Amino acid sequence: MTMNRLPYQIVELPAGRRIWVNTLDLSWPAHTMYGLLEVDVTVARKLIAEHEARTGETLSFAGFLTFCLARAVDEDKTIQAYRKGDRQLILFDDVNVGLMVERKLGEKRALMGHVVQAANRKTYREIHDEIRRVQSEPVPPGRGMASWFRSAMLLPWPLSRLVIALLRLNGRRDPTIAVSMGGTVALTSVGMFGGSHSGWGLSPTLHPLGLVVGGIAWKPAVVEGRIEPREILNLTVSFDHDIVDGAPATRFVRRLVELIESGAGLVEPDDRRVTISD
Repeated sequence: MTMNRLPYQIVELPAGRRIWVNTLDLSWPAHTMYGLLEVDVTVARKLIAEHEARTGETLSFAGFLTFCLARAVDEDKTIQAYRKGDRQLILFDDVNVGLMVERKLGEKRALMGHVVQAANRKTYREIHDEIRRVQSEPVPPGRGMASWFRSAMLLPWPLSRLVIALLRLNGRRDPTIAVSMGGTVALTSVGMFGGSHSGWGLSPTLHPLGLVVGGIAWKPAVVEGRIEPREILNLTVSFDHDIVDGAPATRFVRRLVELIESGAGLVEPDDRRVTISD
């Protein structure tokens, strides 16, 4: 039998992608609980737009979500607990938010990880300035990754499988190593690169709590008994069900939505002015 082969080519899997695939394999099989949210961000987006019109400065929406996420976790840090062995949990005092930031790579831009340390103790302005500073800096050698970790993730099979198994065992024994590299919670802004389409995103995570930012679109919503057009953000929140039950997860989500919809960090409670200096 004659087979008509379609034309194709074989290319190398980029080193960064190989590292990411092996890094994801470091996580234990998770019993993940997901929540798909629709959050009204009309107030926050209006405040950000007004600030830009007044000053010419574009405020970081990812920074705003980082601020809200950190504040919500700060009210119940068991949400970001990590298992230590089979009988213990580690509760971290700081909320360190790991997120992806676009940085300069020659004439191009590349995504790389960044951790906003102690985001629960920072103002929105501090988080915004940190993200903008990181975005303006060139990508460091190895994309800021520890040289030993990068080398381990690029080992050929089967050595890579052996190293991953050893790192997984050590990570369960001492989660502080992984947390020091990737933060206590994760924020993935996949929707912010996809235009104004509505939809949710699902992304694997090594963290007990992850927030995936989907699309933003205008939708009709009921506001004080009236139907109005509102900007609605699709969010996906994931919990490690080994650590978090439904009730605390629901309380966390409720608080997170309250912070986002009120424009927390962008306004003063008394006079509703933007708190960031112009």
